[in-house]
Amino acid sequence: MKNHNYEALQEELEKQPNILITTHRGPDGDAMGSSLALYQVLKAQGYEVSVVVPNSYAKFLNWLPCNEDVLEFEGNEEKAQALIDAAELIFCLDFNDLRRTDMMCEALESASAKYVMIDHHQEPSDFADFIFSVPIVCSTAQLIYEFIDQMGWKELLTLDIAKCIYTGLVTDTGSFRFSSVDTRTHEIAANLIDLGLEQADIHQKLFDNNKESRLKLLGYCLSEKLEVLPEYHTAVMSLNREELDRFNFVKGDTEGFVNYALSIDGVVFTAFFVKYDDKVKISFRSLNDFRANLLSKKYFDGGGHINAAGGIFEGSLEDAIAKFKEVLPEYKNELLANC
Repeated sequence: MKNHNYEALQEELEKQPNILITTHRGPDGDAMGSSLALYQVLKAQGYEVSVVVPNSYAKFLNWLPCNEDVLEFEGNEEKAQALIDAAELIFCLDFNDLRRTDMMCEALESASAKYVMIDHHQEPSDFADFIFSVPIVCSTAQLIYEFIDQMGWKELLTLDIAKCIYTGLVTDTGSFRFSSVDTRTHEIAANLIDLGLEQADIHQKLFDNNKESRLKLLGYCLSEKLEVLPEYHTAVMSLNREELDRFNFVKGDTEGFVNYALSIDGVVFTAFFVKYDDKVKISFRSLNDFRANLLSKKYFDGGGHINAAGGIFEGSLEDAIAKFKEVLPEYKNELLANC
């Protein structure tokens, strides 16, 4: 763990600072589960704490305990700015560079607070005063559990906090199937179940709560928009704004779509392109040792994990896909080696 100075952070917390918790743009289950777990632990100790996220997130996460206390920066800029300005300690969860907060970045950069980074992505930047970074760990939720333990707060764990941590674990590990899952991940899950967690209920809330329109969008994407490039053992899918609107898209509806193409026999790399407004958002997934994060970082202003990364393209959907296909030959040998 990089720069894991618990004692120095404990001294900072003894000053009873005003605390703000934030995470990356488009928060996922790990981001929100980690943020709300830490929020509840700090509140239980009497700290003044707020949670501000850059923008909205999937409705299937709205059931999380204390979700009603979350403030979205986008649309509430004045109120959010006041909370940022008042903060003396800012916890940055599930991201390693302030740029990942997008529309919230400028406000954070101008803050006078000290920063605490708790994250599991590779190559963390050095903006934080306290850094708890372990890229080999499967999720920030696992790091939050370890952080709570190391800080001596484990007795504060409640069933509601367990629900938040478990949500982070299960969503960022593909229901515990990714290679980043280790013995400790399962030990933590077991400890959460011992607190009374009903894991089947969590899975139902996260994965078995589909709208008819979402399933039809998935079906359309797989039947009409899936393209396999056998010479590169790669699959590509895409959706434009018109197609999203046709199926009454709401944020979170395309969550996990990129993984379906990776289940095709012989495919070791997938890319999913979605055109929202002025940008194309790209999700990458890979198998074995193919480094999806390096391709994303080099060509699509992105990054992430070896097998799960994301990127952005400024321009049309067609140009984004064309660029992707243009750079694939550079990775052909590596793709073949991972078949």
